[in-house]
Amino acid sequence: MKRNTKKTMNMMPYLLLLIVVSVSFIFLGSFNSKVNEISLKELQTNLSEQKVKELAVTPKEGSGVYVITGKLEGYKKTEIFELTVPYTDTVISSIYTLAEENEVKVDVNTNPENSTWLAILFNFVPIILIGGLMIMAFNKLGNNGKGTFDFGRSKAKMSEEGGKVTFANVAGLKEEKEEVQELIDFLKNPKKFTKMGARIPKGVLLVGPPGTGKTLLAKAVAGEAKVPFFYISGSDFVELFVGVGASRVRDMFKQAKQTAPCIIFIDEIDAVGRQRGTGLGGGHDEREQTLNQLLSEMDGFGENEGIIIIAATNRPDVLDPALLRPGRFDRQVTVNIPDVREREEILKVHAKNKTLAENVKLNHIAQRTPGYSGADLENLLNEAALLAVRRNKNQIDMEEIDEASDRVLMGPAKTSRKITDFEKKIVAYHEAGHAVSGIILPKGEEVHKITIIPRGMAGGYTQMLPKEEKTLVYTKDELLEQIVSLLSGRVSEELFMGEISTGASDDFKRATKIARSMVTEYGMSELGPIQFEHRSENVFLGRDYNTSKNFSDQVALEIDEQVRKIINSCYEKSKEILKTNKKLVDILAETLITKETLTKEEIEQIVKDYNENNKKSTKKNESEK
Repeated sequence: MKRNTKKTMNMMPYLLLLIVVSVSFIFLGSFNSKVNEISLKELQTNLSEQKVKELAVTPKEGSGVYVITGKLEGYKKTEIFELTVPYTDTVISSIYTLAEENEVKVDVNTNPENSTWLAILFNFVPIILIGGLMIMAFNKLGNNGKGTFDFGRSKAKMSEEGGKVTFANVAGLKEEKEEVQELIDFLKNPKKFTKMGARIPKGVLLVGPPGTGKTLLAKAVAGEAKVPFFYISGSDFVELFVGVGASRVRDMFKQAKQTAPCIIFIDEIDAVGRQRGTGLGGGHDEREQTLNQLLSEMDGFGENEGIIIIAATNRPDVLDPALLRPGRFDRQVTVNIPDVREREEILKVHAKNKTLAENVKLNHIAQRTPGYSGADLENLLNEAALLAVRRNKNQIDMEEIDEASDRVLMGPAKTSRKITDFEKKIVAYHEAGHAVSGIILPKGEEVHKITIIPRGMAGGYTQMLPKEEKTLVYTKDELLEQIVSLLSGRVSEELFMGEISTGASDDFKRATKIARSMVTEYGMSELGPIQFEHRSENVFLGRDYNTSKNFSDQVALEIDEQVRKIINSCYEKSKEILKTNKKLVDILAETLITKETLTKEEIEQIVKDYNENNKKSTKKNESEK
């Protein structure tokens, strides 16, 4: 009802304009037309002298008279004559006779009411059509259905009582929910906080990688608090016209004050909250004006009691410092990538409306998906469901889960791509080299899958997952073993094929990045515990395109030598591992050429058989000695 009233109010200026135009046309028409009153004798004389050009007779029912109108010679377009005669056969017949003698056509209006309506129709319909077209044009020039005069209005959409999303729909994020629980309690019972002299945070900034559930958490806060919820994207503030963004900020807070207590949610706030004075030419004036207005509304001269702002971003490093000070965004809540327990809870939420087979264990999927965000897990199950439909199955099997995981990581399989026997063999030995290093190294990653089926830009890949999930700390030995595993693909090509290919380029890139970070950032080299480089965030470009270097050219040479030393030592260690386990590499490579894909269970069985054969051969050699 409120929406209809608002639309009616927005249409009022156009309706008033239409009325004014219509009345103007009517008055102009009445002022411009001239009516000359003449007598019956004058009409008869003019007919006899052939001066009458047009003649019309209209009977007035119930009055006993005729109204005669027409034009005389010399009249203007808007000039007519008019006279009223009694309803008698003598008068009318004399007029008809004179008109016939002088060849003047007489128009008789037998139904004057219809002619009146036709006149009204022809006079007013064009005006109404023109007015309607003007209203449509004004609405088209506006934004999101708003008129031209409303472009300064806020684009924030309001939900009366939050939304249907609650904490029950948000899996995991236990600590994050506790951080925002105070906001819900304040909105429900503010007196409990004011009694203790506590000031609730005016703004909460949700920070984290994409897809971790920041927007979902904000919706859940509104759903739990059951208060009006305004939601808008940071990009909706900035427009072509100068001052529009600041006007929209003012209007948004004005609307929020009328419904306080309430929540305002700004998604992707970095679009409008970037640090001022940065970029080429000194920054973006319109965006900075919008930011200034937002800063003023959050904590300026005026008070906005009962309004809590929740914002989300994955680039907190580019935000203006004034936006992050106490009194504005008082609290930052980091929404991180979920751990294995949280991933299982997220999978349970997204699996509610899906038909899973008995062999699909969500805890196993959670263990196999480290580094996946909530959005990635939802996409994984959705891809599996699409594959099951495509294969005309009634339920989702583990086979679809595996294929969906590969599609999410590497893209769809290129089964129709034709490859030569040599390419197949060199890719098989390359992937077998990666796998053997992971199997043999004590702190290496666990091999879950090997395939030589091309996916995306890769000819094949080895899926290796950490034995224990880590998010914060890696030791020097663990980093070195990662480099050894990455280099083992090239080493295997060199040892077993006598050739090297371009397939190891991405491995080198990742290995070099780890080695350089060990030297310049982590202090894990002979140069000592010194940080030579740190990432410089370019606010304008929004990327780490450069790093700041506070060292001489001599030190730069020493850094390069240390990086080379780490890579070379890991390369030699990889050679040693693969030479020692030459038979295992051959077995894995030959099996891959035949089967193309090996699962974790198959790999474990091959390794088990290999170890048993080694023990038997060792005992046989000892007995022979």
